[in-house]
Amino acid sequence: MVTVACAVNVNAQSWLGKLKEKAIDKVKEKVEKKVEDKAGSVADEILDGKKSDKKRSKDDEVNGVEGTKEANPAAGTSSDFKRGEVILFEDDLKGETVGEFPSKWDLFQGTVETKTLGGVRAINLTDNAQVQPLIREQGAYLPEEFTIEYDFYYWNQKDDVGLNDIKLILACTQNRAEFPGEGNDAGDLTAFVLKHGVCDNWEHGYLFNGNHEGSFEYAFKNGWNHVALSFNKRALKVYFNDKRVVNLPRVSQPTWLCLQVPYDYRDLTFIRNVVIAKGAVALYDRNAQSMTEVEKAIAETGKFVTNNILFDTGKATLKQESMLEIMKVADYMKKNPTARFEVQGHTDNQGTDKINDPLSQQRAETIVKALESLGVDGFNLKAVGKGSHEPIADNKTEEGRAQNRRVVFIKR
Repeated sequence: MVTVACAVNVNAQSWLGKLKEKAIDKVKEKVEKKVEDKAGSVADEILDGKKSDKKRSKDDEVNGVEGTKEANPAAGTSSDFKRGEVILFEDDLKGETVGEFPSKWDLFQGTVETKTLGGVRAINLTDNAQVQPLIREQGAYLPEEFTIEYDFYYWNQKDDVGLNDIKLILACTQNRAEFPGEGNDAGDLTAFVLKHGVCDNWEHGYLFNGNHEGSFEYAFKNGWNHVALSFNKRALKVYFNDKRVVNLPRVSQPTWLCLQVPYDYRDLTFIRNVVIAKGAVALYDRNAQSMTEVEKAIAETGKFVTNNILFDTGKATLKQESMLEIMKVADYMKKNPTARFEVQGHTDNQGTDKINDPLSQQRAETIVKALESLGVDGFNLKAVGKGSHEPIADNKTEEGRAQNRRVVFIKR
C-alpha cells in the first residue's frame, strides 16, 4: 500500500540551506588557509636563502618539539558497536528483480527502485523518496534495545551530489501511515534524525528529542560506507565505518524508522544491506551492579522466573525474540559450568490438562535444546512440564493468566 505524504517543509529546507552555506564557507576557509600556508612557506625559503629542512633532529624528538608524537598525542574513542542478537528485519536484496520496487519496503512518496551498482544490487532512492521497512504488524516495532545498520554509496567525483543526501529518521509515534517529518517543526514526532552528507563529506548533522541540534565531522571514503546505530533504553550511538561519531546519553524511545532522500537526483543515492536487530551496545551506568539479572535472581531466590520466553499459540515453537532471554541463562550456565537447572514450563488454565500438560513439557524441552545450541551442557538440564497446576496469579483475568504463562529455571 502506498501512502503519499507532504513535501519537505519550509523549515527543513531553511535548515538545509544554512548547512549548505556553512559547508561552502568552510571550504573557502580551508582553501584560503592552504594558500596562506604555502605563501608563508615560500617567503621563509626566500628570506633564508634556502629551502627549509623538513627533517627533525633526534634531539628535537627527545625534547618533544611541537609536532612530535609526545607533544601531540592522538585522541582515541571507543568503537564498541555490536549488532543485536535477534534479527527483526533484514534485506540483502537477494532474489529482487532489477528495475522493480524492492519487495521488503513500503513507500510514502518519491521513486524507489532496485538497480545494480558496481555489479551488486542496491536500492536507488530519487524524487524526494521517503520509505520504511515493510513490517506487517501495526504500530511500534522498535524495542527498547535495538541496532540499525545499512551501507550507502559515497561519490567523491560527482559535482552535483547534494548536501545530506540520506536521512535516517527514528519516529516516536504509533501511526506509521504518516511521514513524521525531519525538520525542527517535527517536534514530538521524531526521537532522532541522522543527516549524513555526500557533497559535504566532512560535516554531518542530527536532531534529537524533536528540536535539539548537533553536528560532527567525518570524511567518507569513496565507495560503500557502513552506517550503524545503537539504542539502549535511553542512550543512542552512531558509527561510521566502525568509528563512533555520535554519543547521546538521553534520547526519547523510538518506535519505528524511515529513510528520506531530500532531493530529486537520479542514480546517486544507493543503500543496501539494511538490518534491524533486537539488542544493543551495553548501557553505560556508573552505578550499575556487576551482577547480571540471572545471577541476582539465583543468588537471592535460587531460581530465575521469566515471562519473556514466548511461543507460537498452541505450539512448542519458540518466537525469535525469546532468544535474548534464553541467552541470559546460557551466559550464566557457561560461567558456572557445574550449575544444574530444572527447566519448568507453565501454562495458564485456558484449555484442558490433556492439552496443556504435554504442551508445557514440549516447550520446556524446546528451551533445553535452545540452551544446548548455545553451548550449554545438556547434562545439567532437565525439562519438566507443569501445565496449569501451579498458578501464581488469578487465572480469571488476562493479567493473571499472562503471569502464569512462564518459564522457571530452578537451580538444583
